[in-house]
Amino acid sequence: MQTKVFGRTGLNVPIVGFGTAFLGRVMGADGRLSARIDEDAGAENVVVAIEAGCTLIDTAPLYGRTASEKIIGRVLRERPDLAAKCTVTTKVGNLPDGHDYSYDGVMRQVQDSRARLGVDAFDVLYIHDPMDFPMQQVMAKNGALGALRKLQAEGVLRFVGIAANDPESNGPYIETGEFDAAVVPDAWSLLNRTADALIFPSAAKHDVGIALATPLERGLLATGPIPGRSYANRNFSRAVLDHVGKIQALCADCGIPLVAASLQWCTRHPLIATTLCGGRDKAETLQNAAAGAVEIPEAFWDDLQPLVKDWQQEHVVKVGKSNRG
Repeated sequence: MQTKVFGRTGLNVPIVGFGTAFLGRVMGADGRLSARIDEDAGAENVVVAIEAGCTLIDTAPLYGRTASEKIIGRVLRERPDLAAKCTVTTKVGNLPDGHDYSYDGVMRQVQDSRARLGVDAFDVLYIHDPMDFPMQQVMAKNGALGALRKLQAEGVLRFVGIAANDPESNGPYIETGEFDAAVVPDAWSLLNRTADALIFPSAAKHDVGIALATPLERGLLATGPIPGRSYANRNFSRAVLDHVGKIQALCADCGIPLVAASLQWCTRHPLIATTLCGGRDKAETLQNAAAGAVEIPEAFWDDLQPLVKDWQQEHVVKVGKSNRG
């Protein structure tokens, strides 16, 4: 697994991390993930991820109604050898039963996450999805940021991050300079260059480490277009699907897996330290991890560049406010 430095945190992280928004979710007969959780399967997936080199694990109380944190905590307790190898990041503010960015609320949430995960301290804690709340309230001394600063002073966390599932909200938080790291969804991929305008200028100014979510556009940039396939929170136009087919053909001609090209293209950007990929099962997790170790010649990137395109809204329609993947 290749690694990079995570902005001003100085942490060395794998270029393919493990996103756990869908951890343990059971796949239904229609091929879609259901709400049911298989904790044993989820735990096996976490073990596979860490052993394959995805040693940065990103979670949140929201994911699986706290099931994600519980599953990860189980693995960390049962496999201390793996716990010693990995960094687990979680979030505050967006909860299964609503949002709470108050000082006292965040203090309780961090304590609850520590108990579920079985950890004493965190390298990074993120403020999660504050899009619809006043920024001055979230960042006040008696708000979420104030609580995290208090915990930082107490040694419970080292770095504070922002993880807003909306580039137009994420950018202003990054611009404040208060955050060491950011989870950035829906803003950068072979089909999306939104981050050029809304994220990268502020991240560069403040040396904010970026963990890129949704780099595979819900799987399209991992498998290529599959007839009849649906993608969580995405509706792709025929033009987008045909275009991805051209990228896939180039990868096949060069003997490079599409998923490796898609992920490593993202982390070639100097500001992006890692990608967060949510493998639905062990096979997907291994495929994503392997993509971070593929050696890709420089000539390939020259051939790929003409196919990198920022598609407009009518071609890639985001359905709802998705979490990660």
